[in-house]
Amino acid sequence: MSISFSRLVVFLLALSAPAIAAERAELPATGLEDRVDFWKKIFTQYGKDDIVIHDRIHVSLIYDVADDSNVDTKVANVNHALKEIQADLDTPDTLSPTAKQIRDAILAADVTLTKSSLDDLIEDVHTQRGIKERFRDGVVRSGKYVPTFRKIMENEGVIPELALLPLVESSFQNAKSKAAALGVWQFTRSTGRLYMNINRKGDDRLDPFKSTRAAARLLHDNYSALGSWPLAITAYNHGRAGMVRAKSEVGPDITRIINDYRGPVFGYASMNFYSEFLAAVDVYQNYQQYFGDLVLERPLQRGFRK
Repeated sequence: MSISFSRLVVFLLALSAPAIAAERAELPATGLEDRVDFWKKIFTQYGKDDIVIHDRIHVSLIYDVADDSNVDTKVANVNHALKEIQADLDTPDTLSPTAKQIRDAILAADVTLTKSSLDDLIEDVHTQRGIKERFRDGVVRSGKYVPTFRKIMENEGVIPELALLPLVESSFQNAKSKAAALGVWQFTRSTGRLYMNINRKGDDRLDPFKSTRAAARLLHDNYSALGSWPLAITAYNHGRAGMVRAKSEVGPDITRIINDYRGPVFGYASMNFYSEFLAAVDVYQNYQQYFGDLVLERPLQRGFRK
């Protein structure tokens, strides 16, 4: 059978490209563009020595960038500037250069300047360390797992993009978190026991393929309970019951939940989890643009069964 040169080029390019498509109606980003852009910067622009000083709620509102040697001083300067803006709310021309710069950043983020909003801004000064190096290493490691993870997701009725969730969770490492979550998929012991074997004889959380099947089933159950992939993905971090409560209080729209829902344990990590995932998918799809040519690890096949 013959094939035209142009079709052959397209075919070869398709083989060399990442096997996950970023644009899907099931993964909306409307209203979250600034959040996604912030996380893309954390993944690709800011490294392990960079500490971004920003707002906890309006995450893309960046005040300054510090390192370990000066972060306390710079955070104090930001707080002082915010209090200065609040004190001189009606006389912005009297502000110091630093306060003027921060005031301009706040206005550019479409945050209205009032005494109440500045109280919130002062309360919500937050720091986020960059992970450029870790994310890059995760993309390299992803080559070992993504082709098989993608097949497992599809076999379990889950959209294949979710094969990339470990970029957010673990950078495709068998890591252990401070909360004792374990493995590529960062299962806690209590949740993991619902979907795989965790006992004295062994811990399936450390098997990348068994834990991927477990993650796919958990995500499928989240979707069945919540009715959308953005909510199902957020529930992977926040818990299914927590997202059921959020949906019942605010409605099913993920952007509205992120902007308006303030459940007692719906914190920074849960609020940003879906946006982090969208950013990770986009960076993975375009990793050469951010990191140059990378040699991804060769796919593993061991342990995969249809």
